[in-house]
Amino acid sequence: MAKPRIVVLGAGLGGAIAAFEIKLAVGKKADVHVVSQGDTFHFVPSNPWVAVRWRTRDAIEVKLPPVFQKKDIAFTGVGASKVDPATNTLHLADGQALAYDYLVIATGPELAFDEIPGLGPNGGHTQSVCHVAHAETAADAFDKFCQNPGPIVVGAVQGASCFGPAYEFALILDTELRRRKVRDKVPMTFVTSEPYIGHLGLDGVGDTKGLLESELRQRHIKWVTNAKVASVDEGLMHVEEIAEDGSVRAQHDLPFGFSMMLPAFRGVEAVRGVEGLVNPRGFILIDKHQCNPTFPNIMALGVCVAIAPTGKTPVPVGVPKTGFMIESMVTAIAHNLKEILDEQEPTHEASWNAICLADFGDGGVAFVAQPQIPPRNVNWSASGKWVHLAKVGFEKYFLGKVKRGESEPFYEKLALDILGVNKIKGA
Repeated sequence: MAKPRIVVLGAGLGGAIAAFEIKLAVGKKADVHVVSQGDTFHFVPSNPWVAVRWRTRDAIEVKLPPVFQKKDIAFTGVGASKVDPATNTLHLADGQALAYDYLVIATGPELAFDEIPGLGPNGGHTQSVCHVAHAETAADAFDKFCQNPGPIVVGAVQGASCFGPAYEFALILDTELRRRKVRDKVPMTFVTSEPYIGHLGLDGVGDTKGLLESELRQRHIKWVTNAKVASVDEGLMHVEEIAEDGSVRAQHDLPFGFSMMLPAFRGVEAVRGVEGLVNPRGFILIDKHQCNPTFPNIMALGVCVAIAPTGKTPVPVGVPKTGFMIESMVTAIAHNLKEILDEQEPTHEASWNAICLADFGDGGVAFVAQPQIPPRNVNWSASGKWVHLAKVGFEKYFLGKVKRGESEPFYEKLALDILGVNKIKGA
């Protein structure tokens, strides 16, 4: 009798680690097969560094096939065109079909640049650090900009759910412009859909409002909150500042010589429109065990998961899915799949605790939120030069973890236990 097949769709921050941890949990009871768009893992948190040439692309890449082969995990790098839950089939981009018994969706998002005229690096006028290829394009644009400096606009548009990298990149740019001795020629504006600086889609963590406002002030970066980007022309961004009642409080036409704006996210095309599987934006619906309520043999983790906003805001603001929160979803899924294969009901719930390091090149802000969504048991934030060093250390550590095919070495678990930060609720 053939062993059950667990297919992991996506091999990014969540998918790659999920494959390792699921294989470790289920052992020889099931086959694990990863389907990804391409055969390379990129450490996405390093993209802002790539965009100012503090990193090269190859320094944050890992070729996945040899790693998966060593761990007895099958791999297909052609990508998927459609998930068909009714027949337990994953249709691949090359026309082939892959049957599954259990599907773990970890695709990350599709970037919705097209929702705002003129946004994005593909035919638009703004840069992005969401993908390493975008970061490389941004690096070229930034080099050109520095030859003829002018205003910079950085931020996150309406519906965005990932604000940390926007702050990170704005402050990294400030650091790099000072290093290039042209900061005095560059007025900077931070434009965000958040209701206040440091909201982060989480209604703040600790004093992120005070810490980030202070950083922006000290670095002479102005800001516009409750911002809705109407459109972007070459060198000019049209921004509406929205009041509490939804009316337009002010209109800003912001000139720029260089701009990086994080877009809104939506679900990838392979899952969008599948009734019972996704919400109207294409994000995967899950229960407390990470299982889809309509198709319980489908699980999901990471940015592709549907999470309700933390509260009503004048401009739509999404909830971020931070790295540790994603890893907690991975651990819950691995444990639950083991229980399901042992013919038991799944019992594990992800803690959704968050640990975040936002690097500014010469310092940074860190926060711990337990859980990520308020109200919280732990609500802490701090800043200092140590955050930059911690982020560099984490990058090296995580890339090493992927190269070795490990999900959680013993020393990581030991450190988290000492900190009292758990991946599983009640653990």
